[in-house]
Parts: sequence; structure tokens; C-alpha cells
Amino acid sequence: MKVSALGRRVGLTFDDVLLVPGFSDIESRKDVSTKSRFSTNIELNVPIVSANMDAVTESAMAIAMARHGGLGVIHRFSTLEEEVAEVAKVKRSEGVVIEDPITLGPDATVGEAWEVIRSHDIGGIVMVDGQRRILGLVTRRDISLEDSPRRSLKEVMTPRRRLVAAPRGVSLEDATRLLRDNKIEKLPLVDGRGRLAGLITAKDIVKRRMFPLATKDSKGRLRVAAAVGVKGDYLKRAERLVEAGADALVVDIAHGHSAHAIETVRAMKRAFRGVDVVAGNVATARGAADLVKAGADAVKVGVGGGSVCVTRIVSGSGVPQLTAISDSRAGAGDVPVIGDGGIRSPGDVTKALAAGASTVMVGSLFAGTEESPGPTVLREGARFKMTRGMASLGASVDRLRREAGAGSPKMDELVGEAMEEAVPEGVGGLIPYRGRVDEVVTQLVGGLRSGMSYVGAHDVPELQRKAEFIRVTEAGRKESLPHDIKSVF
Repeated sequence: MKVSALGRRVGLTFDDVLLVPGFSDIESRKDVSTKSRFSTNIELNVPIVSANMDAVTESAMAIAMARHGGLGVIHRFSTLEEEVAEVAKVKRSEGVVIEDPITLGPDATVGEAWEVIRSHDIGGIVMVDGQRRILGLVTRRDISLEDSPRRSLKEVMTPRRRLVAAPRGVSLEDATRLLRDNKIEKLPLVDGRGRLAGLITAKDIVKRRMFPLATKDSKGRLRVAAAVGVKGDYLKRAERLVEAGADALVVDIAHGHSAHAIETVRAMKRAFRGVDVVAGNVATARGAADLVKAGADAVKVGVGGGSVCVTRIVSGSGVPQLTAISDSRAGAGDVPVIGDGGIRSPGDVTKALAAGASTVMVGSLFAGTEESPGPTVLREGARFKMTRGMASLGASVDRLRREAGAGSPKMDELVGEAMEEAVPEGVGGLIPYRGRVDEVVTQLVGGLRSGMSYVGAHDVPELQRKAEFIRVTEAGRKESLPHDIKSVF
């Protein structure tokens, strides 16, 4: 039996400690920088990431997170084609230049255009011939009142002779001027042979001004990460996700300090040069060090701390989150650490970063937002959204159904066996509706800025250098909460 098993070490989580205030020359919370690294090559203006859970992050969440300076990790609990499509939606949502815009041929119909516009959530389609020469442009406005889905798009499109186009390589300033002066929303780009070479939209230019902190790649597209497993066709899935534009791959496994996870990281780094690979989850210095040695560009930390996770109860294994972050930070060296789990308040974000995390991953707080995929339900006049842990019985059964395939004669048998043998490490339930995700992010970042100013830290590295934790008693914790008053607002 190891000495630590005798209870000589004490594991601490967020409510067990407070940060000791220090001298501060910060005049305003706006003066602090919340920039940090998600992984070796990806920097965020806001150190907050949405969790790769099927009740939290699909394209809508990932787009919102990236626009507000964070990042979303698309979950893997879907078919390969579905996950690829979610990544593609994020990468196509905006950019300086849409290099490969959605197109249709000369024989397309109004009905086909509507299907494409809805599935890709875009405002218009460029019409091209077999050599990609521009024939015209069709927008939502052109077909919104059409009542015949079989009508040819050639009858409703704006033809090439009436289109304003620009040469490939046009500057953003010139493109903005052409859009403004001609009162148009889309500017096709053409090469020397008149072939479609890209698209610039007024909407994307406006978004650049609206979201100055947005997390973007070198082409001006929103960044997005995508999760993969460690079994089956994970390399094929990863390849397709990279082709769709994923900026990072997240090796998603409950126990990341395992041979499966380590070998998967090695395989990913061999196969995908230039793509950051994030791995986890771990809770120890040795676990973090082994993943970094395998090539991980960031380590995800947290075992059993999520609000819908019962791993510690079921398995008896885990490390309280603040200690897990601190220990893993020591093992990861210069590689970023992502604190995954246990975030319930803005103060928890500050404590996690102060303990050594470069970013925090948030699940349940975001599961209740408008952008999460979970359905909204009404209970006694109040709105809720459904959420669940990815090791819950429901999630496990759904995963088996997808793997068996629709109509598989063995599906019922597999599901039955799973329900008999399963020992779920997650639960599902309802969570209060919280509005838009940007409102939650604003609260979390506001608390982080305040916490940094109390410590006297101008940026995250200084927060980690200056942070001094003090352990609090249960009485001290209660003192931190509102007390001796009947709260009315």
C-alpha cells in the first residue's frame, strides 16, 4: 500500500480554498489580459472551452464560443459524417475569404437550393458551370417567395452580367468598398479565366467588427476542435475531421493515463503534422508527463469532478480538481493544461487558472444555454434543458445503437446486454435554462478579471506566479456566501 493511500495527502477542490488578496496597481478590470493557450499552437483571448459532450457542443456552441474568444470542442458521440458536418459548419460560418464556397450547377432547382441553404446555414449560393465559371448568384431573398420547388434557378438567379465580382487577392479594404458602394451582400472572386476563386460577404466583414476577440485561424475562419476516441476507426475519423478544417484533435477517454490513450496520441502525431493533439483525462503529474512524452500538445485534467459524473462514487477513484490541476501542471512542463470539470462559478475559473490550468473546460453551465444541442422542456412554468454525462446509461445505449447501425438485427441484443452489464459513471437530468452562451461567458470572464485584479495580476502567467491559496474551514466557506439576510435580488 502506497503512503498516499493512507490519507497523508489531502486533495483539495475549489470550495476548499480562497486566493489571498495582494497588492494591486490595476486601475480597472479592463486592464488585465485573459489571453492564454489552449494548446501548443492555439492561443485564446478568453481561456474558456466548451466541453465535448453531446448535450453541450455542436456547431452552434462552437461558433458562439470562438466568436467570444474561447473555443468549442465538437463531441464524438455521433456518426462520422455528422461530426465532420458540424466541424465544416464552424469553418464555413465566417472568414476573410470563403475559399471553397458552396455551389450548384446550371440545372439545379429552387427546392435543391433551399435544401443546401438550410443544411449549411448560408445566405446564398454561387451558380457555376462544369469548369467553375460563374453563371450567377442565388440568395435566400431570391427564392423566399417561390412556391414551386421545381422551378429552375436560372430563372430566379442574378446572372453573371449583373454581378459585381473582384479578382482573387483583392484587399479587404477594396472588397469592403465594392460591397458598400454597390449595396451588395456577396462579392464573388474570380481568377484570370473567370472561374470562381472564392467569396467575400458583407456579413463576415461586419462580424469581424462585432467580435474583435474571436478565435480565428490564419485564413480568418473561426477555430474549432473535435473529439475522437481510441478504438475502431479513430484514425479515419481524425483524418476526415482534419480535412474538414479541425484545428485540434481531442483524444477523448475517461482514463487518459492508459496504454490506449498514449498510443493514440503517438499515432495522431505521426499521421497529422501541424495539427495539435490534446489528450486526457488525467489527474496526476505522472499521467500528464506520459501524455506529453507521447506528443500531446495539451493535457485535459479532471477525473470525476463534473456535475453529471459519478465516477468517484462508482469506482472509488479520482482526485479533487484543484489538486489534480496543480499536480498535472507539475508533470506537463510547458505544455498547456486544461482544467475539465467542477466549474460552478466565476471564482472557480480564477482558482483553476491560478493553480496551473491554461484554460478551463465548462460543461453543465453551458448545457443550459440556447446554443447547446439539448432539448428545452417546461416544468411548472420554468424552462430547462436536458443534459447527461457521457458515461451515463442513456449515452452508452445511444452509442451502441450508432455502432450497430440502423436496422441491425443484433441491436436489441447488444442494447439488452449493455443494460444488464453496465455500471454507469454518469447521470442525466434537467438543468435551468440560462439564455445565450455569451451571457454566461461574460459572467465568467468578468469574475476572472476581478479575481486577477485582487491578486494584482496583469495576465494569466502573473496570476500563476503570484497566487497564494489559503485553505478555509466549513465556517469560512459559509461566511463566503450571502448570510444574515433574506435575499430578494
